[in-house]
This record gives sequence, structure tokens and C-alpha cells, in this order.
Amino acid sequence: MTQLLQRLHDELVRRHYATTTRESYLRSVAAFHRHTGKPLDGVDPDDLRRYQVSLLEDRKLAVGTVVHEIAALRFFYRRVLKRRDMNEDLPYPRRCKQLPVVLSAEEVQRLIAGAKNLYHRTLLLTLYGTGLRRSEVCHLKVRDIDSQRMVLRVQQGKGHRDRDLPLSPTLLTALREYYRWMRPQTYLFPGTVRGWRADKPITAKVIWTAVHSAAVKAGLEKRVAPHTLRHCFAVHTHEAGADLRTIQLLLGHADISHTTVYLHLSRRQLQAAPNPLEQLQVPSPAAVPRSRTKRPRSQP
Repeated sequence: MTQLLQRLHDELVRRHYATTTRESYLRSVAAFHRHTGKPLDGVDPDDLRRYQVSLLEDRKLAVGTVVHEIAALRFFYRRVLKRRDMNEDLPYPRRCKQLPVVLSAEEVQRLIAGAKNLYHRTLLLTLYGTGLRRSEVCHLKVRDIDSQRMVLRVQQGKGHRDRDLPLSPTLLTALREYYRWMRPQTYLFPGTVRGWRADKPITAKVIWTAVHSAAVKAGLEKRVAPHTLRHCFAVHTHEAGADLRTIQLLLGHADISHTTVYLHLSRRQLQAAPNPLEQLQVPSPAAVPRSRTKRPRSQP
């Protein structure tokens, strides 16, 4: 690690950034350093501009991925090198606002049924039954399951915040069956080292694999990712009667504006609005001509 990357690491630690964020920022800045071939403190605005164009046009990365790369560079140049003017040279690309994919309850059931083993099935049930983020599932511990109070404790989730979630009886039954088989020690979903089980968190890739393989087996045509189950949890909870503030607390959103997107996806919310078409007296289809061509005029 170069001296400047070490300074970046120390600044991230000093500001108490999450371990995953520290690692990804270091990777992003190191990748930029390799791309330019210049010292990090010797680049100019043209180098930054060409790199951003390369990410979008040559590597064809998703806009969200590019935003993350730019965020890492902004942090490095503004916080480490104290170059406050870097926002002008590192603009965020405009993001298209798209609604997230949501599965129906029947599709979620098919997805869970498509799990290839008990380990994957329990992962899918936990994702859907709690609405947790991938990183939060990775770091769940056995002691976080409180069957007496029927709650699941999320320790130091996004933003270094703790929260409690209601524990579904169905999920508790599945977790007990899983525990009798796996016998995890510290982490609920233990990872592996060189192919052997180890008492360490699993990686996000394991969760991606579990969701992807189940979606393929279930024959789902929608694009399904681990975060899709978090969206499904939020929307289905709202459709079951929960208000927006409750969903915000369950998801661990710091700002309720992040939760309002689920109003656009909830059938309960959509069907509550009256449709003006229902107020019209529409003619019967039997009275409407079927032909789209003009009839020839009859000859005298």
C-alpha cells in the first residue's frame, strides 16, 4: 500500500466508515491510480474526465457503480489531499429513476421452493422474512435471535445503527431446523476458508448465488437479486396494512423519503386512488364497429 493509500485508509478509519466501505474505496482509488499511471497527487482534471468517460463508455459500468467510484475519488481528493474544488472535476452522472422489481407472493413462494439446499432456503427465508440488507444477513449472529421476545436484533447496520425486528414464527421454525443441522457457533451463516467451514461471516457472493440459482430453478422471468427480497418485504408489509413510518423503522432507513418509493409499488396504495374512467358511461362493445377500414359507398 502506497503512502497516499495508507492516508486514505487512516482517514476512513478516523471517520469510522464501515469496513466494507473502506475496502471498496481503497480498491476504487487504486484502480484509478493504475489507469492513469501517474502519482495520485499529480493528476489533472483531464485525467479525471477521461477516467470517468472510460468507466461509462469503455467498461460500460452501470451508473450506480460509477457513482460509487466517483464518491471514492471525491473522498480521497477532498478529505485526504484537501482539494476542495474537486466536485467540479468529478460530477456524478445523472441517474435514471427506476422503480425496483417486486415479486408477487406466489413468485416469492416459487423462489424459496427453488432453493437447492437447506442453507440456501434459510438464507432466502431470512432475506424475505426480515427485509435485511445483504451485509446485515452476512453478519447476523446466533445470539441475535431472541426467541423469548420474538425479535431479531440487527447490530450496527447501515449507518452504525442497531434495530430490533419482529421475528416471524415461520422464520423461527426454519431457523431452528437449520440450527439443528448446521450447528453454527458465532455467525448464523458461517463462511468457509479453503473449502472448509469457518466461524467467520459469509460473503455477499454466497447470497447472490443462493438467490440467482433459486430464481433460475423457479423459472422467474424478472431480474431477481438479493435486494429484491428486501423490496418485496417492504411492499408486501405495506399491502398487509403497515404504515410508512413502521416500514421505515423495519428497514432501518434514516430518512423516510427513502421509504416512500414503496408507495408507488403497493397495490393497496395504487388501488385506493379512484380511476376517472369508472365514472364514465362507456358504450357497449357490441355497438362499436369492428372494421378499421372505411366502407366503400354503395352504388346507386
